[in-house]
Amino acid sequence: MATVNIRRDVTDPFYRYKMERIQSKIEGKGNGIKTVIVNLNSVAQSLSRPPAYVIKYFGFELGAQANAKPSDDRWIINGAHDAAKLQDYLDGFISKFVLCKKCKNPETDVFINNDKIVLDCKACGQRTDVDPRLKLSTFIVRNNPKGGKKDKKDKKARREQKKEKSAANGDQDGSPGDSNNSENGDENGDGDDAGSDDELTRRIKSEAQTIEAEVEIKDDDWAFDVSEEAVKARAKDLPSDLKRSLVLEDVDDEEADGPSSYEQLGSWILETAEEKGGVTNVSDIDVYKKAKDFGIETKHKTVAVLAQSIFDDKIVKQIEDRAPLLKKMITSERHEKAFLGGTERFVGQDRPALVAQVPAILLAYYQNDLVSEETLKAWGAKASKKYVDISTSKKIRKAAQPFLEWLENAESEDEEEDSEDDE
Repeated sequence: MATVNIRRDVTDPFYRYKMERIQSKIEGKGNGIKTVIVNLNSVAQSLSRPPAYVIKYFGFELGAQANAKPSDDRWIINGAHDAAKLQDYLDGFISKFVLCKKCKNPETDVFINNDKIVLDCKACGQRTDVDPRLKLSTFIVRNNPKGGKKDKKDKKARREQKKEKSAANGDQDGSPGDSNNSENGDENGDGDDAGSDDELTRRIKSEAQTIEAEVEIKDDDWAFDVSEEAVKARAKDLPSDLKRSLVLEDVDDEEADGPSSYEQLGSWILETAEEKGGVTNVSDIDVYKKAKDFGIETKHKTVAVLAQSIFDDKIVKQIEDRAPLLKKMITSERHEKAFLGGTERFVGQDRPALVAQVPAILLAYYQNDLVSEETLKAWGAKASKKYVDISTSKKIRKAAQPFLEWLENAESEDEEEDSEDDE
């Protein structure tokens, strides 16, 4: 089995923290396509984290449904995702939820303290908090039944107290004729030693079953409660306004437990592009008809999907050809912002080699009247973590500076010309 360094930025072949390289396989086709991570248990064990944390992180980052409690150890994410892409996302999980913030070693334990996730490093002794704003942080806190080390101490104290109480009862009531001891002896065959350890074991097992039942109920509620309030609550925990966000309108039982309409549209475009030998061979008319079939042709989230699925590495040359379709579907400032957000995700995460072409991409958007000058300026003025992580957002805006400066200067020149005309 091929292994990689847990920190892939470390190239030392003798680096002692290793894990298996992620292996995935894609099953199904069409709307039922899904990705199975074959060796997630092994990878998660190398990171000393529950596999549910990892699969949920993938789900949040990809904006896709992911099952956190499989009954058959088949860890599944809806949609088609190759292993290399998942490996890249795993680097983000490791950085945020595994590595010590001080020594950068992965020898950390997780515990919850007052609804805060704390990483306790066994290598250097440092304790650091995990960012509570992350989507997975909410999941971890909600699915932590008791609360970490404090509860371990409480359990130990209760165990000692129970033993002391049992010992005291044994000294007080330990006569052969005592009815309690006689009864215990009949039932357990141990006479006076029918003890607290067995009772404690039964209590622990009982508590564990209760905990599992509570977690199971919580997970079931998340998976199957499709009331409008529940859907909107779940949407708040998703990674914002992306191509695979939940549909908040016309939700039914079938769709709530499967891919969203946005996910299905994006998957259809990518599959059709593969069948026809390239994304440029997927016609605008077919794309619009498919969006209309799903009932999302007017939604702003749809253009975020299109920004990530109707282009390839030659995006700059393809924008003009796609402009008629995009003009028809980008009908408000909200649509424009979603389109720029989808572009950030496409360039920043899917194809980082295109970051250098951001000025040319934005210029093509501007010249083809896809995004207004005001929206472009507002977008360039402030980085946002709505569509990508904040560092990627800053990187893209930094790359966009030549275009943003040109846009500012072009406006100044226009104002000067207008002033001269007035004179």
